[in-house]
Amino acid sequence: MSRIISYSTADKADVVGFLGAAGNLTADQERILGMMRERARKSQVELDRQGLDRGLSVPDALEHLVAGHASSDAEYAAGAYYRALQHIIDCNASDPYDLGVYSKPSTFFGLLDDELRRLDVSGDLLLHDHLFAGPPQEIPFHIPYPVDGPHIGMFPLAKAKPAADAYRAVLDRMDADFRYDVQEIIDKLDFEHTEWEYATKNIDWYTQDTIFFSITG
Repeated sequence: MSRIISYSTADKADVVGFLGAAGNLTADQERILGMMRERARKSQVELDRQGLDRGLSVPDALEHLVAGHASSDAEYAAGAYYRALQHIIDCNASDPYDLGVYSKPSTFFGLLDDELRRLDVSGDLLLHDHLFAGPPQEIPFHIPYPVDGPHIGMFPLAKAKPAADAYRAVLDRMDADFRYDVQEIIDKLDFEHTEWEYATKNIDWYTQDTIFFSITG
């Protein structure tokens, strides 16, 4: 089954700030939480329509995360927690864009990493481990990993330009099977860097520092 990789940009601290913050949210955070709850409700309606029972509803998973735990022992609760976490990210992030559609994203980006290593691209600029990094390590409790997805990843915005430049420098020596997809990635990293650089210099309240990836079926 093909999987869609989408991405948006956010301040990681804004996302982490909701995890375990129940009872201590600011008025603005309460407003944003209302948006999250509505998205979680719609997600559950869609899961119910598909007959998918995770043993934990997405709205309940969201409340758990905001309360500061992910303690459900339901067999597929991890998927509900990750879906709820994605709503937290989305409500703190820019509009999402598609990175691409891949039949086996882990395999593709693993092979791409191998090709880039062969061409001496620095390991910290490779994408596979970032795409499947999971939630921010700053979250003060453990969220179980959903084997079947959805998946969440992160890449520092500060590395968007170095990564794009490194990929561009070896593009003509890369296996031809990768070149189209890598050019698409370069273009998107260039765009995100340009937006980040402009906003960082010109918008006082702008603090975004992370590209968040979402991998869904």
